[in-house]
Amino acid sequence: MSTVKNILYIMADQLRWDYLSCYGHMHLHTPHIDKLAARGVRFDRAYVQSPVCGPSRASSYTGRTVFSHGSTWNGVPLPVGEWTLGDYLRPAGVTTAVVGKTHMTPDPEGMARLGLNPATDIGVLVSQAGFDPYERDDGLHPTPGLRMRGGSLAYNDWLREKGYDGENPWNDYANSADGPDGKILSGWYLENSNLPARIREEHSETAYMTDRAMEFIEAQGDEPWLCHLSYIKPHWPYIAPAPYHDMYGPDTWKPVHRDARELESANGVYKAFTDMRVSQVFAQEGVREAVMPAYMGLVKQIDDHLGRLFDWLESTGRDQDTMIVFTSDHGDYLGDHWMGEKELFHECSVRVPLIICDPRAEADSTRGSVSTALVEAIDLVPTFVEAVGETPAWQRLEGRSLQALLFDQPLTGEPWRDSVFSEIDYAFYQAQDILGTPLDASRGYMLRTERWKYVHFTGYAPQLFDLDADSEEFNDLGSDPQHQEVREDMHRRLFDRLLARKNRVTLDHAGIKARKNPEHTTGILIGFRDEAQFQKSAAERQENV
Repeated sequence: MSTVKNILYIMADQLRWDYLSCYGHMHLHTPHIDKLAARGVRFDRAYVQSPVCGPSRASSYTGRTVFSHGSTWNGVPLPVGEWTLGDYLRPAGVTTAVVGKTHMTPDPEGMARLGLNPATDIGVLVSQAGFDPYERDDGLHPTPGLRMRGGSLAYNDWLREKGYDGENPWNDYANSADGPDGKILSGWYLENSNLPARIREEHSETAYMTDRAMEFIEAQGDEPWLCHLSYIKPHWPYIAPAPYHDMYGPDTWKPVHRDARELESANGVYKAFTDMRVSQVFAQEGVREAVMPAYMGLVKQIDDHLGRLFDWLESTGRDQDTMIVFTSDHGDYLGDHWMGEKELFHECSVRVPLIICDPRAEADSTRGSVSTALVEAIDLVPTFVEAVGETPAWQRLEGRSLQALLFDQPLTGEPWRDSVFSEIDYAFYQAQDILGTPLDASRGYMLRTERWKYVHFTGYAPQLFDLDADSEEFNDLGSDPQHQEVREDMHRRLFDRLLARKNRVTLDHAGIKARKNPEHTTGILIGFRDEAQFQKSAAERQENV
């Protein structure tokens, strides 16, 4: 089997799966991402392990579910011993670097316990979630937060060199607008979202990160690399530079997707999320109308700069040995289902775009195809590991390699999964305050099959949606007596998925087999009647070697 030399792993933050033209958006044309889909496989049903930045990314980088790796929300550190992309790819000689956002937090207690200094080479890798340092920027830098971080943001330094003065030009220029009488209007306030940012387009975050990705790739020369180009947008603050701020008017927006029946749901957790401030604000007149032009413009801007990047890769010939992946860490409600932000498990939140263009000849038969397989974000790590010629560490990894789907080859081992799984720890949300649930019991779990979507919240009625009859997810059958058997079956399937998570991570399958029947090498004899029985066992073992 041939191998891939390089991997360009592109992730947009908070990008809905249905806001690209290749996924069916009628007015938001994304020709460069569409071209990538025409050269690769577009996965139509891809799901994240949690519809929240931090835990979703932690799963994407570890190949493990949220409960398994323990980073359940933004700022909850990955344990110091958890393996990530760099750990898996470094044995193949692959430099694994991030340009943009990871939302990962170091594990200071774990590092201190092991005596790891974050200033050393190994300390940097551990504190940066296994990525080789290059251009880390999580994009959450209002001025007080930046001061707490010591003001060290390379993008801010670069902006000052370009003439954008002040302590935090990220906040005051890239994510703010000009108001009357010289007043700066913050992009954090949704009413300002449709105004142009106070920055030239070529100096915006998306343009800057694209440039930095090209600089990283060029600096690698002929050495293999993985570049995780992780765009900060279209995540809030929802504000775009001109001309992208007003490209899309009301006739181009998808209508808000909600129904009064949803507010009658018996599910208390869903109700609490609709009562949160962000949901209530998005339901107010004028708010969604201000956000939509910016959100769509930011997506269009990403596509334009990806076109610039893809053209550059082609001109340098690097597209011939580089696997290109485009995806998102979660979606955005944008007022749908009476919600703002993300967090819960409707399709607009938990379903993401996923396009993979594999340069190898084995993938030629699938170019331009659409896969309807149920795939998960945790499938990317084993896919990357196999692509560079390494053997995935199946004792750790909970995803499945997509290579057979990319090559249109028969599956080996188990059939492809018939469901996808996601989860949330809502202990950090206003919804937990509203409900008063115990912090350790503020958990939700989703299992989605071909037809059904089942959501279990500890201590509350479940949600159940019949996706064949109700693709809009308006009619919650979680308390419908006629669907009791379906709920019981889905609950059993969910329980099986929870039990399938892996915690014996330090010993592979070969090691397990080697430790069986140890009496022949250790002399510890258990359960033998006499020496003759032992000798017979030894002979049989020798025959099977």
